[in-house]
Amino acid sequence: MSVMDTLVSRRTYRRFAQKAVPQDVVDDIVEAVRLSSCGANRQAVRLVVVNKPEAVAKVQPLVKWAAYLPPEQGTPKADELPTLYVAVVQDTSIPGDLATDTGIALANMTLAAWDKGVGSCIMGAIDRPALTRLLALPDGVRLCYMVALGYPTHASKLVEMQDGSVKYYLDENRGYCVPKRSMDEVLLKTL
Repeated sequence: MSVMDTLVSRRTYRRFAQKAVPQDVVDDIVEAVRLSSCGANRQAVRLVVVNKPEAVAKVQPLVKWAAYLPPEQGTPKADELPTLYVAVVQDTSIPGDLATDTGIALANMTLAAWDKGVGSCIMGAIDRPALTRLLALPDGVRLCYMVALGYPTHASKLVEMQDGSVKYYLDENRGYCVPKRSMDEVLLKTL
């Protein structure tokens, strides 16, 4: 698959098969973050892998799903939950633009996962204080995002934006439809 094909097909997924992500795939996901570009080569992004079923179950009530959809449509059912979470944290003792470095690491992570058929959902609507305690994060480390991962059980596709709405929605098969702006709207000018 070309890079552009990967970028088109790597969408957010929120319903997963109850199949564990193998350790070699988890290792590739971590390696993708380790290899991420970052400002001044600071390498301040850290990860906590949560893949034991009892730990995954403890994370689940501390994250929120699909803000644009009603809970009964956007929240996965018990047999659709992710089998893996990765906490993306920043070492705050390292100065610099950690937000950009974290964004690059998230892109690398989700692309590496998708290369192995593992879908992802980057979650910012999370209970940071409770997750920080649950994950036993040390002082000087700040939790930024949780990423839910697993083998998707639904489709997620790009659609043309209608009436300026960026809100995603479900189609008749419960697949995600993700509106995108047109190229003419994104590209302001070429000089």
